[in-house]
Amino acid sequence: MAQKNRIFLLEDDTNLSETVAEFLEEEGFDVETAYTGTEAEEKLYETRYDLLLLDVNVPEVNGFELLKTARSQGVDTPAIFITSLDTLENLEEGYESGADDYIRKPFALKELLLRIESLLKRNFSHKKSPHIEIAPGISFDPVGSTLYKEGEPASLQPKELALLKLFLSRAGEVIGHETIYEHLWGYEETPSESSLRTYIKNLRKIIGKDKIVSIKRYGYRYQP
Repeated sequence: MAQKNRIFLLEDDTNLSETVAEFLEEEGFDVETAYTGTEAEEKLYETRYDLLLLDVNVPEVNGFELLKTARSQGVDTPAIFITSLDTLENLEEGYESGADDYIRKPFALKELLLRIESLLKRNFSHKKSPHIEIAPGISFDPVGSTLYKEGEPASLQPKELALLKLFLSRAGEVIGHETIYEHLWGYEETPSESSLRTYIKNLRKIIGKDKIVSIKRYGYRYQP
C-alpha cells in the first residue's frame, strides 16, 4: 500500500479545521492539526510533513512569522496560506515569508484539493524522483542533491546548491530577495547581496544565463 501524504493544518477555527481535515482524510491524506502558532511550531520541529496549510491570524504566533521562522531553520516543505486577508500587501508578505501558494477564505474544498495536488506534484525536496532536466545535457538529481553537466557532477558551493533547489522548487515564480536571503543564510548569518550576485553568476555559467531572469529591484525568476 502506498504511503499517504502527510498534511499539517494550522487553523484556529475549530469548525473549519474539522471540515478541512475530514475532507482531506476522505481524499486519502493523513492530516495533523494545530490551533495556535506555538503548538504548530512544536509540531513542525518534531515531525516532517509533505505539505503545510497555514492560517495567518492565529493565536500566539501568526502564520507569516511561523513559516518565516521555519524556512530560516531549513524547513522546505511546500506551504499554502489559507486566510481572509486579501490586500496586495498581505499577498506579498505571504510569499515573502516563504509560501508557495495562497488561498483566500471562503474557498471551495475542491479548489484547495487541486492546489494541494499541484504542489505535491511539483515538490521534490524529500522524495525519490528522476533527474530534473534543466537544459540539454544539464540535469539535477534531487535525491543526491547533485547537479550534472554532460553526465559529470558540477561543483557547487552549499549556498549555490540551496539557491538552485529553491529555484527548481518554485520554477516560473518570481522570488524576492528577502525570501532568497532567508533560504540561504542562517539565523545568525548576515545576508550578502554581493555574494548572492556571485552565486547567481556561477549558476548561470553552468545552467545558462537565460534560465535565471533578474527582476529589477525585486528578485529573480527561474525559467523552466
